[in-house]
Amino acid sequence: MNVFDQIYDAALRKFNSVEALEATMPTILDANQLKAQSNEFYLSAMTQRIFQAGMTHSVINSKWPHFENVFWGFDPKKLVLIDDAFMERAMQDKGLIRHWGKLQTIPVNALEMNDLTSDGTRFGEIIAEWDQDITQLWRFISKRFKRMGGQSTPYFLRMVGKDTFVLTNDVVQKLLVMNVIDSNPTSKADIQTVSDFFSGLKADSGRPLAHISKLMALSLE
Repeated sequence: MNVFDQIYDAALRKFNSVEALEATMPTILDANQLKAQSNEFYLSAMTQRIFQAGMTHSVINSKWPHFENVFWGFDPKKLVLIDDAFMERAMQDKGLIRHWGKLQTIPVNALEMNDLTSDGTRFGEIIAEWDQDITQLWRFISKRFKRMGGQSTPYFLRMVGKDTFVLTNDVVQKLLVMNVIDSNPTSKADIQTVSDFFSGLKADSGRPLAHISKLMALSLE
């Protein structure tokens, strides 16, 4: 039995059927679906992930329609016009999460989104057509956008349907148990080792990275 089959069988033991297990797999969008999404969609999701970090996701999600309303649907061309008076009003709005550092990322990341797409390319095209190692896309986004370091970028990509693995606590623990790594993967070398491992499983199984990542988390004893 190969490594992927061992992982799959361990995950399956926690479910009553293959169908029940498969129903838990993350949704993956194809390239055309990713390209079809607007820059507003991606900036909203990115900002939502920024606010989710270190906070209760359900609270952030419940407030997000109000964020969308206050911040003009996250249109990056409009958001670069935000001034100090606007931000001061936002800090008084009880319908928002009044976190100054995170609120400040909105106009900054809007400007970056505009710069990246100034030639008419949509942000969805950039991530849809990315053909290098997925962790290089993590680094690209984390360098270009504020507060998108650590696990924020892979979580954001998972949110918008881009295929990626995510280094949750359970996935890291499984990697440690399997001796793929010997400590929490924070260095560039360790993350590349993990990425190579996932790429190997993808080639062997034909399954997307996101599904392999989920199965690994579920397979942890």
